[in-house]
Amino acid sequence: MPAGLPRVLLRLEGLAVLAGAVIVYFHAGFGWVAFVALILAPDVSFAGYLFGPRIGAVTSDALHTEVLPVALATVGVVLEAEVATTIALIWLAHIGADRLFGYGLKYPAGSEHTHLQRV
Repeated sequence: MPAGLPRVLLRLEGLAVLAGAVIVYFHAGFGWVAFVALILAPDVSFAGYLFGPRIGAVTSDALHTEVLPVALATVGVVLEAEVATTIALIWLAHIGADRLFGYGLKYPAGSEHTHLQRV
């Protein structure tokens, strides 16, 4: 496997999550206002860095892993809860964009140390 291939695949994976979330979001008829208002909401988690790199990594990772938005989307679809589905798709779009641009989950060593690369 070429040395740069995993990096390319991880970014393509981010693009796929971003594109899929945006396409499903707008196909479902959800509006631009909520999308624009909430697309950066997960970055509020960086406030955890005010309490040190360990807390910052935990709060950032909690809102930048796909586990919670996928669970929320599942609940939203199963219960036909439009608000939950809307939030989950915006959240997934945010995470996909982060991965596309090389931002990964954080290590306690500092916000520049991610599972994808050193930013």
